[in-house]
Amino acid sequence: MPCAGAAAPVEARSQPCNRRPVRGTPATRAGERAWWESPWFALALVLLAAVPLLYPPVPPLLDLPGHIGRYRIQLEYESWPVFREHFRMERSLIGNLGFDLLVIPLVPVLGLETAVRLIVLCIPPMTVAGFLLTAREVHGRIPPTALLALPLAYNVPFHFGFVNFALAMAFAFLLLPLWLALGRAGRLRLRAVAFGPLSLLLWLTHMSGWGVLCVLAFAAEFARLDGSRRNWLVPAWRAALACLPLAPPILALLGWRLAKGPAVSATDGWLSLSKLTNFAMLLRDRWMWFDLASLAVLAGLAGYALRSRAFALAGPLATGALLLLACYIVLPHRLFGGTYADMRVLPYLCAVALLAMRPSPGASASVMRTLAVAGLCLVLARTGGATASLYLYSREFERELAAVPHIAEGARVVALVGTPCRADWTMRRLDHLPGLAIARRHAFANDQWQVPGSQWVTPDYPQAGRFEATPSQHIRLRLCPGTNRWQTIDRSLAEVPRTAFDYLWLIRPPPYDRSLVAGLTPVWRSGSSMLYRIDHRPEAPPL
Repeated sequence: MPCAGAAAPVEARSQPCNRRPVRGTPATRAGERAWWESPWFALALVLLAAVPLLYPPVPPLLDLPGHIGRYRIQLEYESWPVFREHFRMERSLIGNLGFDLLVIPLVPVLGLETAVRLIVLCIPPMTVAGFLLTAREVHGRIPPTALLALPLAYNVPFHFGFVNFALAMAFAFLLLPLWLALGRAGRLRLRAVAFGPLSLLLWLTHMSGWGVLCVLAFAAEFARLDGSRRNWLVPAWRAALACLPLAPPILALLGWRLAKGPAVSATDGWLSLSKLTNFAMLLRDRWMWFDLASLAVLAGLAGYALRSRAFALAGPLATGALLLLACYIVLPHRLFGGTYADMRVLPYLCAVALLAMRPSPGASASVMRTLAVAGLCLVLARTGGATASLYLYSREFERELAAVPHIAEGARVVALVGTPCRADWTMRRLDHLPGLAIARRHAFANDQWQVPGSQWVTPDYPQAGRFEATPSQHIRLRLCPGTNRWQTIDRSLAEVPRTAFDYLWLIRPPPYDRSLVAGLTPVWRSGSSMLYRIDHRPEAPPL
């Protein structure tokens, strides 16, 4: 009797309902378990994913210090006049609140930075666990090719510090195998009841995680129903109906857009050359040669697996990868006020494509072992590289953050951060470091985002002029292609409204005209970085 259930894997339709299809080498079909299929090995891989983040006191992700500053404002908005006077806070339900909500119960116990560090530390292991559980649910056992997807847990969106997005994607890949397992077991009513609130929580974490889960769940249903491949409209309609338990966030999304208006609905950058170049930056971190070599090895191993004919593509995940590719192509660069909307999806699209590979019947045991060993070596190499990279970035953070204790509590800080050309492969990740002055000294800093409707906190300090919010802290090198005049350090120093600020913080600035800081009192220095105090002396009375 064929297995019933709306989401039974395609390969399982001829299997008895109480048995999961078994695939792999002849040895594994006889009941033996290969070492890469062991639960203990999977657990070791999950724990290994946390190693690069064990040392850094503040995870050195590009946007994260700015987010930490925002969390401090949200938690102590009523307690500090500088927050009430220079920021506006509006609490509402938006699809971008994962970290903002999680830190609330943790901060009284752990403190803000420790709470953030703990949550960030959990994201890569959760992502790896989601990848492995998805592969096991779709294929019956973990194929060796699943190891190839694991380095993508440390991807460009994660290094950019899109922490709500990365957290939501980790949740999505943990929920996907649960969706598939309940469908395979025929527990459709339980799935419908459970995934209504779960989908809302996922959307609340970040709407992109919910969107990706919807796409992959629809792909799994469509792949199961479209067995004949004669008419795809009917199975597509039935797959959409099966995914209705994931629909509740649509109402929240519509309410969010209608309530917040054009600011949160802004989109641009639909088609660009970057959609091709983004593939080369899948593993971008610190060293171009290492990242590109790792990507070449990853692509080579995936190509070898498919050309050897020892592996084929599983319908549910292969269909999901194609649908995510279509989403990547049509997504704009900026969506609902958030940037890099298309680039964020790409690492997970590639991970789904890699997870779709399953052993063919009669696959060679030697090919399986070769891929498992090569995949493990790649995982170890990328883990070692990420550990070294984040350690070096963290030491840069520590050197620059030595200025923060010299800032008075409740002060107003204008920061100018020397930022390399965006064409540079290495990201110094200092752009939002001033956010830690907000977190540690309850200060105002000009690195917060001014995107109403996409977060609770918005800078509101008209006296600061263009130094009210990001990207006013970015100072490019003069020779960078496309540098705006207002981004040069000399012009920025000349235009800073000194009466609006108490400190000027220069972080790794390019050379500048020293006469532009005349009258400021230096209070800290490290290399080219400087912290100046702006003394506000009353003007002499008129004669």
